[in-house]
Amino acid sequence: MIKTELVWMNGKFVRWDEAKVHILTHGLHYGTSVFEGIRCYGTEDGPAVFRLKDHIKRLFDSAKVIMMKIPFKEKEIVEAVKETVRVNNLRECYIRPIAYYGYGNMGLNPMGNPVDVAIACYPWGTYLGEEGLRKGVRCKISSWSRIDSRMLPPLAKVTANYANSVLAKLEALNCGYDEAILLNFNGRVSEGPGENIFIVKNRVLMTPPASAGALLGITKDSIVTIAKDRGILTVETDLLKEQLFLADEAFFTGTAAEVTPIREIDGRTIGDGSRGPITEKLQSEFFKVVRGENKKHPEWLDFVR
Repeated sequence: MIKTELVWMNGKFVRWDEAKVHILTHGLHYGTSVFEGIRCYGTEDGPAVFRLKDHIKRLFDSAKVIMMKIPFKEKEIVEAVKETVRVNNLRECYIRPIAYYGYGNMGLNPMGNPVDVAIACYPWGTYLGEEGLRKGVRCKISSWSRIDSRMLPPLAKVTANYANSVLAKLEALNCGYDEAILLNFNGRVSEGPGENIFIVKNRVLMTPPASAGALLGITKDSIVTIAKDRGILTVETDLLKEQLFLADEAFFTGTAAEVTPIREIDGRTIGDGSRGPITEKLQSEFFKVVRGENKKHPEWLDFVR
């Protein structure tokens, strides 16, 4: 990780190495935190944060699900994100806002603890690697099931949920793969550990719905919109794992992963084993949009300066 200079914490900037929490912070012990991953991209008009307001809205929605009251307004956090990018003099970066129950009382009930909010930003390349963006990644269907809404809320970005993702990721890596794919309790495709998933079959774009346990991804929503702009039919539908094996193309979407092709799943080559033509088209359009080269969706860019 590349350090930057300042981190925003509860309305004030502190030095990177001083951005600390108490060892008895509630969120550290019980996963009572919500967070977002956001990207800022360089454009000809300066740095622009991609779909910032949508990310912060989702942060507050996640907090509502776990009955957390964030002590700032959405617009205050939006401005704080832009200011954090600005004071660190970054052109492109990854941004991590987090709200967490802080130090106060221990025990399962967090209500007596303060809700602390922090925002960090730092340079970070694509999550699954530049080669993955071009050639695609190899995936393993995980033996771990995606969390069910009867256990934890999959539509909320709660830190507790990501123990599920960590286990799936480690299993995939230990088996020699780049990434995992999780099925839900009904054996339907859900998502990756930190990404939504799409397949292409007979030129139709398909992706699992929220009811499959998939997060309401903001990059996913962007790709669906871009596909419609390009006249590509898109369907949200339950998918069997066999449909993954038989897909013409497959790819992940996410803030960290951006648009990453999948070339192999459980030893089965997807399509011809390279980035497919529809994947490449959507990937190319996505990067044009986030860098301000495609002006069709100006509402998606929040300029820092």
